[in-house]
This record gives sequence, structure tokens and C-alpha cells, in this order.
Amino acid sequence: MSESSDLRRSSISQAASAQEIGEFWDSHSLANHWNETVEVELEIRAERRRRITLAPEVYSEVEELARRKGILTETLVNLWLVERLRRAS
Repeated sequence: MSESSDLRRSSISQAASAQEIGEFWDSHSLANHWNETVEVELEIRAERRRRITLAPEVYSEVEELARRKGILTETLVNLWLVERLRRAS
């Protein structure tokens, strides 16, 4: 295995893909590898979400329809808004 291939592998599981990493951790405990970990700092920048108030009866209807479709209420509302905005353009 080349040095560049080694750099692309997970440090503990030696997995080369997210799926392989998941499979490794499905059958291993971090407790057994804690001494192999290192502390890291992450900066996460997420877009600020906006809220819109709905009348309770409107929300109830949307929530029920989303439940029947098997999706989150927020997902259904976002899909509808995108659809409507595209038609309005």
C-alpha cells in the first residue's frame, strides 16, 4: 500500500470509505480505542434558519399530511414553498 493510500484511511479502523468506517464502529467500541484518539477543534458555520408562524389549525393539517407522506412537516412546507416560488418566477 502506498503512503498516499495510507493517508486516506481512517486512523483507527484503517477503513478507506465512510461505509467501511461505519461497519467497523458497528462492531467495535470506542472505549477500546480511546487512547488512540486526539482532541480536535472544529468550527461549524451553519446558515441561520428563519421561522414563520402558522395558525394552529393550518399547522395541524400540514402536520397530518406530512405524517401520511412519511416526511417531516418542515420538509413538506419547504417543498411546497420551493414549488410555488419556481412557478412564480
